[in-house]
Amino acid sequence: MQRLSWDDAFANGPALGLWCSVGDPLLAEALGASGATYVCVDMQHGAAHDGNLVSMLQAVAVGGAIPIVRVVENDPGLIMKALDAGASGVVVPLVETAAEAVRAVAACRFPPYGTRSYGPFRAAMHAGTSDPTELSRVACIAMVETRAGLDNLDEIAATDGLTGIYVGPSDLSLGLGLAPASYDAPEFIAALDAIQAACTRYKLVSGIHCYEGTTASRYIKDGFGMVTVAVEMRLLRAALATELGLARDAVAALDAG
Repeated sequence: MQRLSWDDAFANGPALGLWCSVGDPLLAEALGASGATYVCVDMQHGAAHDGNLVSMLQAVAVGGAIPIVRVVENDPGLIMKALDAGASGVVVPLVETAAEAVRAVAACRFPPYGTRSYGPFRAAMHAGTSDPTELSRVACIAMVETRAGLDNLDEIAATDGLTGIYVGPSDLSLGLGLAPASYDAPEFIAALDAIQAACTRYKLVSGIHCYEGTTASRYIKDGFGMVTVAVEMRLLRAALATELGLARDAVAALDAG
């Protein structure tokens, strides 16, 4: 099986991904087989945990997508564990200062470039190498989603070794005093513009979280390089509601007749 790394993510334009919040390997494999560039296993607000993380990452890779992980918090131990398990990158939530960005990057890189401890118990198999230089070729993506993060945006973006900045629209909106995912609010648009400009200045990938393809298409056109198109739980609930609605309409027609 061909092993894809984060270096392969942009071979055909922007990286298009799916978000995996259900901690089930079979579903993770289905997402990986969908044609998405990457699948992010969500440990912060999803059901994935230490006990099933390896299985989740294996399933995504078997499906054919690049496996990445949103860790619970900006903790070196959690970041290293996800990378050792075979994640090709980590999304680190709530990065608000340059020091926090440096902390996240350091956990992804082996000495002398970082503080990552060597123990790639599955990563070496997934990457096909035990070379620390090669194993360090993973993405470190910081989430800027608070007012403090915006205030320190330039310093965060200037962090050596950072791969990209990813926007969580709900938390960013809340941080701006708006309702979750206020995509069209002027303050939200201004914040996105600032983040994209910072990413351009420092040659970082700009990423954004979406819930369906229409919104994702908008941000692809706006130049975002990493676009999560949808979250599987939302899609599942919406699809089930639609199909049940059709069936209920048929029942209502019988009753009316």
